[in-house]
Amino acid sequence: MLKPLLLIVICLALLGLSLRLFYNGWRQGGTERVLDRLNQGQPQLLAEKPRWAGLERAFLRAGLGRPDRLELWLLLWAFGSVIGLAIGGWIGLLLLLVLPPLALRVYVSWRYQRRLRRMIEQLPQLLDHTVRSLKSGRTLADAVLGAIDASEDPLKNAMGRVQRNVQLGVSLPEAVGDVAELYEKDELRLFAVGLKVNHRYGGNASELLENLIRMIRERDQASRQLRAMTGETRITAWVLGLLPVGLAGYFLLSNPKYLIAMWNDHSGQMMLASAFALQVIGSLLLWRMLRSL
Repeated sequence: MLKPLLLIVICLALLGLSLRLFYNGWRQGGTERVLDRLNQGQPQLLAEKPRWAGLERAFLRAGLGRPDRLELWLLLWAFGSVIGLAIGGWIGLLLLLVLPPLALRVYVSWRYQRRLRRMIEQLPQLLDHTVRSLKSGRTLADAVLGAIDASEDPLKNAMGRVQRNVQLGVSLPEAVGDVAELYEKDELRLFAVGLKVNHRYGGNASELLENLIRMIRERDQASRQLRAMTGETRITAWVLGLLPVGLAGYFLLSNPKYLIAMWNDHSGQMMLASAFALQVIGSLLLWRMLRSL
């Protein structure tokens, strides 16, 4: 009797939420929608720190923009957890409480690493364009901003933060330093430090940037060599991580009664839950080890 009541309550809550969203969208005028589109990408001052600062930072670094309607997603996650409790008991509740945040964390981290790798590959081209602009007689700020306009995504999108900050009156070294702290990459930090040193003490900016280009390319070459040398270790880690999952899938296909009998037994549920927890912990440890290579 409890399960049908839970499902009825969830359906009614989702119906009320959908009606509220429809009403809010219907009330939003055309002028407001046009203003929202015009304000996209424009610099905006934040009066206070957002409640989800860490999540917004992770989404910005991954190139996913600012997360919208977080309360709605949290509500759906809570409803999904209740459904998991009604269908699968405490095991279903545990799975739906752990898997969605874990999957989101892995996806955002993967997007961030891929985007950051592409940005570092494009950074020498931006610096080379800056050096050529400096040698043609342009100032350092104009050369950097012009190189940002000439670059491609994702570096252009990320460095667009520099352009907006400069338009708001922030100095170029501080704007680049803000981007470097957002993405937490040594190459960007060195770029920001070089601009700060040149801004404070002067000197030959083109020579400094040429040395930075050479250093970035040498680091990239060394990183590629390290990845090639540790390829066997990475394959071993993937095999160790996927082997338990593969064995569980094989048992489920060849002899489903074996796992179903464990699922229907209390001690079997505890064993499966322990195995799942150990698999998650082991996968996270292997992932951290791979990241350190």
